[in-house]
This record gives sequence, C-alpha cells and structure tokens, in this order.
Amino acid sequence: MNENEYLAEDEYDRLDTFLTGELGITRTRVQGLIKNKHVTKVGDDTGNLKPSMKVQAGDKFIVNMPVSDNVAYLRAEPVDFDVVYEDKYIIVVNKPAGVVVHPSPGNWRNTLVNGLVYRYPDLKELMHWLRPGIVHRLDAGTSGLMVVARTEEATTELIRMFQDREVDKHYIALAHGRPKRLEGTISGPLDRDPGNRLKRAVVLGGKASLTGYKVLWTRNNFSLVEFKLFTGRTHQIRVHFSALGCPLVGDVPYGAPSEEIELGRVMLHSWRLGFKHPATGEPMSFRQKIPEAFIEYIRDTVKL
Repeated sequence: MNENEYLAEDEYDRLDTFLTGELGITRTRVQGLIKNKHVTKVGDDTGNLKPSMKVQAGDKFIVNMPVSDNVAYLRAEPVDFDVVYEDKYIIVVNKPAGVVVHPSPGNWRNTLVNGLVYRYPDLKELMHWLRPGIVHRLDAGTSGLMVVARTEEATTELIRMFQDREVDKHYIALAHGRPKRLEGTISGPLDRDPGNRLKRAVVLGGKASLTGYKVLWTRNNFSLVEFKLFTGRTHQIRVHFSALGCPLVGDVPYGAPSEEIELGRVMLHSWRLGFKHPATGEPMSFRQKIPEAFIEYIRDTVKL
C-alpha cells in the first residue's frame, strides 16, 4: 500500500469530488477506495466515510493506494525538459510551457512526471500515486523552475517549506495594459469562481492571498512584470493581475483576447526559485532565463 495525506484547502460538496481532483483518477475508482476503507479522515475514528460526505477546508484525509495501481497507471516515457540541478535528494527542472506536471484523466501521457520517472526510475519507489516527488506545481501553460524531491524525507521537508512560505518564488510575465501603480502588492482573497468551478476569482471570504509585483517596462499597451509570490494559491498571479485589468498574454480564461488561445501558453515564467536544501539546510538559489519563444513574441508583437 502507498499511504499519502491530502489536505482540503477549500470546501467541497462531496468527498469523492475532492479526492478525484487530488488523485487524478476517476470518481468511480475513488468511490471504490472509500467503500473498501482505503480512505480515512484524520481525527475521525469511526471509519464511516461516504463518497457524498461534505469536506470542510482544513480536513485531512489519508489514502492507502494499492501499489499495483500506481505502477499500472504511471508510465515512464521520454519527455522534453531540462535538468538545472540534481543530487540524491532533489532535482531542479526547467518545465517547458505546454507540459502538464502530472498525469490525470485526459492527460495520462507525456507529463513531466512521466518524463521524470523515465530519467529517474528511483522516483517510482516514492509511490506518491501519480505525483512522485511533486511538491508544488506550475500550470501547463507556464514555464520555468520547479523542484522535485527524490526521497520521502525530502518530500516531507519541501512540502513543509512550501506550506510555511519559506520558499522564494519569482516570476516574469507579459501582461496587457498597464496597472495604475507600477509597484505594489495585491491581497485579494481567492476562491473558486462562483460562475465557473474550473477558475479562481477574488471572492469575499476567500483564502488570504498576497502577490508582490513590479512593472519593469511598458510599451505599446504591454507591460513586462516581475512577481513575487508570498502565498501559493491556484492561478494566483493570473487572477490577481486580471483583477487589475491587466490579464496575462495568452491567458484567455482570465481576460486575454480569444485569438491568443493559439499561443498555446500563458506568458508567465518561473525564473527564480530559492529554498534551503531539505537534507543539508544549505541555501539554494536558481535562475532560469526567459524562453526564446517568449522573447520572440515580445520582439514581434510588442516591437521593442
């Protein structure tokens, strides 16, 4: 069995809905896991969990996943990404835009995880369902730096550092328009968009979220912006800057022109990542230059 803990950051109408998103498998399989007592709730010894039970923000669940299932779903295959750093505890990668981080329904193949277990077969020993070593994520359309754990101990420590906001995360993005203030912080609370459950929005009573930003330059109604994340909510930069009336280029769901769907990416890049090494405590800092396609778009469209 592969035992993992999952924390609900939002409220959910049903337990099976929450775990389907977390595990990346079908709701039917999740319902089978609950029925067969492979799911327990931390602090609840009754063992009477139902797929239809409501989930409150802060609830924790432990899922015991049969190892054979993990091996069957997680296929090792070559995927294009660069390795920036590696040792026996961690791997730092440069994820290309367009690459999904981990397998899920509709995206079982060609994900970063498929490529990681192809290059590093030892990752399969972690058996974190379909996410071995994954301690944080980038959206599929976002490029740049990610750190991946190679041991259980490194996984636990890196997850703690992200949760305790001890990781330094900086992004570069190209946005439409120009914010009224060229530098500042955005603190709009985030939650699921009431009109579209696949999106996030600034919602009264949502989770506290804080994004720092600085406009580096503005030209022809475009702005190049550096961001610092103080919290790590889903779609945080995209939602916050869209709320200022400056959607990121290519981010059609959050207000960019519909024709930009053809770009196949959001012009958002994780360019700086800093943290203490999970085993040695040594400060680690990485930078990754903006992809050439990003630069070419600026040259051709913004016309610097």
